[in-house]
Amino acid sequence: MTSALEQIGGETVLKAVVERFYDLMESDPAVHELHRLHFRGHGLSHTRQAQFEFLCGFLGGRPHYRERFGHMNLREIHEHVPIRTADAELWLETFDRALQDVGLAGPAVERFRATLQRSAHKLVNEVPDWRRGETAATA
Repeated sequence: MTSALEQIGGETVLKAVVERFYDLMESDPAVHELHRLHFRGHGLSHTRQAQFEFLCGFLGGRPHYRERFGHMNLREIHEHVPIRTADAELWLETFDRALQDVGLAGPAVERFRATLQRSAHKLVNEVPDWRRGETAATA
């Protein structure tokens, strides 16, 4: 039985998707709000690698992320990040563009998209949104 990672083309293809996703985030003004969410973290160079490592394990490949950080709990990873429904949707739209730009299609990619959709919407939270000037007292 092949993993979902193998079904989409392996680590090389996944790396290309992740790189394209972050290239879009850095260059497309329409995706600026996602880019801003990374201003208070480790930055995009760290996030590019962490996203690739996470998705490898998420898709049934080598669990690089778990090996480095000891877990793959999405909610814990994002617990400090203000994620609204619009952010989740923009993330999904941008990732979909990256998949298309790399030329990925087919049943395995559709299953991947469906899983990403569920996962992204589970991350929507009420963490005070510093982008909007919210603090714990105003949120």
